Amino acid sequence: MGWYTSFLVVVASLAVGVIFSPETFGSLTNGENSAKISIFLKLAHLLSFATAWGAALWATFIGGIIMFKNLPRHQFGNLQSKLFPAYFTLVGSCCAISLSAFGYLHPWKSSSTVEKYQIGFLLSAFAFNLTNLFVFTPMTIDMMKQRHKVERENNIGDEVGWSKNREKAKSIPKLAAMNKKFGMIHGLSSLLTSFHLEALLCILGI
Repeated sequence: MGWYTSFLVVVASLAVGVIFSPETFGSLTNGENSAKISIFLKLAHLLSFATAWGAALWATFIGGIIMFKNLPRHQFGNLQSKLFPAYFTLVGSCCAISLSAFGYLHPWKSSSTVEKYQIGFLLSAFAFNLTNLFVFTPMTIDMMKQRHKVERENNIGDEVGWSKNREKAKSIPKLAAMNKKFGMIHGLSSLLTSFHLEALLCILGI
């Protein structure tokens, strides 16, 4: 079953659940339209927040680690260069929807202190993700491609893990410098991802 089929099944199931939920199925009389909009926005916030949280956990602690430990390094890097833009776009879109829905339901002037903190953390998570998408991801991919070229010239990159790279870098200053720069860029990107997760976690903890 293709991803689009799975997506349609999920959307159809969600639609059925919304249509036949007691609150949506005509039980509201006063302010019915406003109440239905509120239900829709709450659902959009919940699903978007859950997707952003789940995707970040999977990509950071499960998917990326498993791929690194089982794929040849260049293959792993090339795959990640395709996955990261899609991943950050998905998470950023989810954060934007969640922030918009929550902000609409809880206007800043009338929000409680806790709700204002939640809006602030959502906004922070969105900002961290956008920085990764538009700044560090392109830099990481560009640096990775340059390093792959040097590694291919020295017949490394088809192994799983770092062993051959580290050995070669001891005798190739250019590769050692690239490793250092790549590590710095990737480290900053990982730091922002950690901040993103912490911001979402703070929302859960409030």
